[in-house]
Amino acid sequence: MLGYKNLVCVGDYEHHAKNILPKNALDYYSSGAGEEFTLALNREAFRRLRIRPRFMRDVSKRDQSTMVLGTAVQMPVGIAPTAMQKMAHPEGECATAKAVGAMGGVFILSTLSTSSIEEVAEAAPETIKWFQLYIYNDRAVTRELVKRAERAGFKALVLTVDAPMFGIRNADNRNKFMLPSHLRLANFDGIKATGVKSESSSGIGEYVRKLFDQSLTWEDIVWLKSITKLPLVLKGILTADDAVIAIDLGIAAILVSNHGARQVDSAPASIEALPEVVRAVDGRCEVYMDGGIRQGTDVFKALALGAKFVFLGRPALWGLACGGEDGVKSILNIMKTEVDSVLALTGKSLKFFSDLFLFLLGCATLKDIRQEMVVHESQYSHL
Repeated sequence: MLGYKNLVCVGDYEHHAKNILPKNALDYYSSGAGEEFTLALNREAFRRLRIRPRFMRDVSKRDQSTMVLGTAVQMPVGIAPTAMQKMAHPEGECATAKAVGAMGGVFILSTLSTSSIEEVAEAAPETIKWFQLYIYNDRAVTRELVKRAERAGFKALVLTVDAPMFGIRNADNRNKFMLPSHLRLANFDGIKATGVKSESSSGIGEYVRKLFDQSLTWEDIVWLKSITKLPLVLKGILTADDAVIAIDLGIAAILVSNHGARQVDSAPASIEALPEVVRAVDGRCEVYMDGGIRQGTDVFKALALGAKFVFLGRPALWGLACGGEDGVKSILNIMKTEVDSVLALTGKSLKFFSDLFLFLLGCATLKDIRQEMVVHESQYSHL
């Protein structure tokens, strides 16, 4: 891990991480479903969006703080749930959670983590922590996970709705992916099998097929809400239709996501689906997104198109692999610095004060970001 401190952007960290991670772990972290069309699309869709900056407006004071589910955060970027982080660094999820706390964001712990709910809570007591949940065939397992998250001080549940089974991930099938023998799925000690291995295909794929409940319907959202007082975020929504159903069931927020392009190849990029969901929600719940974010301009674009907050997946793993907790902090600091730069270089929005006057907002904040600041490249196609 020596030499990582001269890395200056997420791309640098990704390149360095890919040189040091074992192939089994690297392919698991980096690959997508099928021919990886959607994996590429997650990035390409951001590149098709143009930022329209405005100038000669006072941006000397800038502030990235916001509120997420009623809690103050210092930046609009958190860490999405990614499984088995100890394959990247011995401290795994505990290191990532501590880094997020130091930067004032939100950390989501995966059900399939290699550090337990309790271990993460003890390592990062001040971090805002949410718990990502899958619903198992054995509902008692799911119920116990929820109760443990509550007892450990997690502030929300994030139910992944797009994974009754895992998508076809060719790299994992070729590798016959398995969790290294010295690691375990830490949340299942004494409950379910904690190892992940296969003789014929992806071990994680087989694990999910055996244990996840493929019969889930919207009625199960009602059941989940009945067993917890924590706010419920649905992760994996990509359409207006599903967003409306979710709102009618009283969920607290929607996380627009295509699961890192690891489920259905040819699904839309998350940033492509975001405006549709935002319009359908119409302010009735908070909307977040993940998928394809690699720089501060991506964060700005997502916020302009209606996201309240964004989450990083793979970039955090690259930081973790390169430098543990400090590496994740560096990734988040890069993002925060890049978002600050965009705020400074795009200018503040103007707000109508009356029919005759315009009122300049007091400082460059996230609320100053307006939809008209980001347009599709086709707007310039006449040139």
